[in-house]
Amino acid sequence: MKASDEDLVALVLAARDRDAFGELVRRHQALVRAMLMRMCRNAALADDLAQDAFIRAFNKIDGFKGDGSFKAWLCRIAYTEFLMHARKQRSAARTAEALAREPEETGAPPAMAGQSLDLDRALATLKEDERVCVVLCYANGLTHSEAAEITGLPLGTVKSHVNRGRDKLKAWFEHREMAA
Repeated sequence: MKASDEDLVALVLAARDRDAFGELVRRHQALVRAMLMRMCRNAALADDLAQDAFIRAFNKIDGFKGDGSFKAWLCRIAYTEFLMHARKQRSAARTAEALAREPEETGAPPAMAGQSLDLDRALATLKEDERVCVVLCYANGLTHSEAAEITGLPLGTVKSHVNRGRDKLKAWFEHREMAA
């Protein structure tokens, strides 16, 4: 019989059981990495942030109270790691811009007409909050309530971001179809 997430968390809490935590990592690493990949659009960075999130989760496992799902709690930690990284990046960019007094290039390749449709490119057109909410609800299968808990946004705002993001993605794909 397969132990539940809550049973594994109890083992980690009781004896700092690294094997139990390892099983939690195995169960949720694909979800966390995919979520972060969609948010930051960089595989290496997503892997680094996921690793940081799992380390933070292990160190703060006593903060899991069981009020919601372990998956939602873990996604909240991963989202916080993403936000901290984004803040550092913005701060570093402002500093570099002030020093150079020249706008930096993003390093992103220009879109080419012959490229195939790509969900990640479509997600990149969304505002950050919309992208985060869409990824949490659609890619990670979380409820609007869980996404609200993870992001700290009100439930209605999450629903609005999801609906607005979904409508923008639909329009983006329809536009690409008509242009093809």
